[in-house]
Amino acid sequence: MKFSSIELIQLLNHYLWPFFRIGATVAVAPIFGARTVPARLRLGLAVMLTIVIAPLLPMPPTIDPVSVQGMLVTAQQVLIGLAMGFAVLLIFGAFVLGGQVFAMQMGLGFAAMVDPQRGVQVPMVSQFYVLVATLIFLTMDGHLVLISVLAGSFETIPVGVHGLGPAGLWTLVSWISDMFVGAILMALPAITTLMLVNIAFGVMMRAAPQLNIFAVGFPISLTLGFVIMLVMLPNVAPRLVTLVGENFAMIGRMLAAGT
Repeated sequence: MKFSSIELIQLLNHYLWPFFRIGATVAVAPIFGARTVPARLRLGLAVMLTIVIAPLLPMPPTIDPVSVQGMLVTAQQVLIGLAMGFAVLLIFGAFVLGGQVFAMQMGLGFAAMVDPQRGVQVPMVSQFYVLVATLIFLTMDGHLVLISVLAGSFETIPVGVHGLGPAGLWTLVSWISDMFVGAILMALPAITTLMLVNIAFGVMMRAAPQLNIFAVGFPISLTLGFVIMLVMLPNVAPRLVTLVGENFAMIGRMLAAGT
């Protein structure tokens, strides 16, 4: 069996360039790209997804992968993959930010632990919400939807020199404001309740200056914060479903704007 050099390059590109996009997404996306997931496992997952998805795609342009054009195509595939993975990561960023605001209000901002997703220290309240959101995300098959969106991205933006442009990147940047809105909406009941408690403590200090407000206020704020967390727990799933739906819709607009 003989292959010409053009056929060999085309066969290599048929798997190589989709692998760059898939690998970049797997490296950044939540759950798949967590620090606790070994690099070999992420690489193996990217290879398996490439083997499954690549045969379903049309043949890419015949470009030498080590040429200038080939390097540009590679950079575009990595950029698209990183943008998609980062977009999904913003969902969990909303829970981290909301948990940080919540923790500061209830007095647990000093209690931090290492987030296995990012490898940085975050408040324990944020870590609790991230773990709950991760379990709900897996339960609703969000990881499978992500793989489906990743496979569909090759239809919206086929492998080529032209890929994700400024309009697509601006769509991603614009959605970051929605992440802050989602974080504030999640923490808003706690912010409002604990603000009223702090106002009540201020009135108590004016009425009884000899009262040690730090000895009395901290246990009350901490206990009330845990009660609010328990009451708000059923609202985490609807909030996550809303963010996931808006996020995947944004990814569709981002890819469509990049064509």
